[in-house]
Amino acid sequence: MTTTETTEDLLALERQVCFALSVAARTVVAVYRPVLEPLGLTHPQYLVMLALWQHGTLSVKDLSGLLQLDPGTLSPLLKRLESAGLLRRERDPRDQRNLALALTDKGTALRAEAEKVPAGIVERLGMPVEELMDLQSRLTRVIAASQQALTGRDR
Repeated sequence: MTTTETTEDLLALERQVCFALSVAARTVVAVYRPVLEPLGLTHPQYLVMLALWQHGTLSVKDLSGLLQLDPGTLSPLLKRLESAGLLRRERDPRDQRNLALALTDKGTALRAEAEKVPAGIVERLGMPVEELMDLQSRLTRVIAASQQALTGRDR
């Protein structure tokens, strides 16, 4: 018998955090799809709308930071949301060089429908809310640790 046969394989796919996170991300986003469809939103568009509902008018740079997406990735999302009449892109009055994103009346009104999304997701997942909140808290810590590791690496 080899060493890997007598002890747990550290490289076993099912033991990898990266694998679990990758599969969880894909499948949870897939669970959101039918819940968001009646709102006319994709999951990334939903995240943009959540940020705008929470923070109000934002610069593209600020939104990029909140969502941890680069502006190039955001640009097509923003164009589609603007075409759908949910937001408008305008020059930032504080800095004319930057674009500001503001909700339209239609975008603001969509929030009332979106308030049903979290309960719909909890129902579809069939998991206790407390367990999901604990998972969100733990994932937030994983994100912070990963960012710290990346920052430390870049030094």
